[in-house]
Amino acid sequence: MKALAPSSISAPFGRYSHGVALDGPGRLVATSGQLALRADGTVPEGAYAQARQCFANCTAILAEAGFGPADAVRINAFVTDRSHFPDYMRARDEWLSEVEVLPASTLVIVVGFTRPEFLVEVEVTAFRSQP
Repeated sequence: MKALAPSSISAPFGRYSHGVALDGPGRLVATSGQLALRADGTVPEGAYAQARQCFANCTAILAEAGFGPADAVRINAFVTDRSHFPDYMRARDEWLSEVEVLPASTLVIVVGFTRPEFLVEVEVTAFRSQP
């Protein structure tokens, strides 16, 4: 995996790569969008806690395939208000804190989700080359 950062465009706004190139045969894993739903059915309060739960859910899905955050090539995230942006970014940056090549990342402001208590949704695409 190689980060793509052309000098002809502005640097990323945060801790992510503009693009990521993947070579060779490999395995791709895509999570569905994960809402901040704990295994017991509860939803944490606040955008930061919800973003952390979304990433925890994505981590569990990736782990099921033997993957982890370092295999992420793209993160798509959705928040219900611009005010949630810093909390989401904090959770995302924590999730990527030990990742060397940062994935591409997109954040979109949306009107809402299936239930009003949800503030954040995250989906991850991951790839690993096979020998």
